[in-house]
Amino acid sequence: MKKTLTIYDFREEVAKYSENYKNQFSYEGLEALFNYLERCEEETGEEMEFDFIAICSDFKEYDNLEEIKQNYNNIETIEDLRNETQVIEIEGTDRLIIQVF
Repeated sequence: MKKTLTIYDFREEVAKYSENYKNQFSYEGLEALFNYLERCEEETGEEMEFDFIAICSDFKEYDNLEEIKQNYNNIETIEDLRNETQVIEIEGTDRLIIQVF
């Protein structure tokens, strides 16, 4: 049994998590991540089970590319990053969400 979530529902579900998880993504980041996950469902034709802890394990938001470069020695450019993992750009900001690798 699955439940369809809107962006509002998604944010409400996230707000239920402990302090360890609920601040993992910015307000804008949650929307970008939600849109990305919806596109994945549409492209694969498979519904995803909502598991925010798993999402937090799989994705991380960074303030900018420089912060990512500090954590990954082999990344110099956004193209390097895209060659390694999924990159979700947060519209109107320098922030990025990446699939952890």
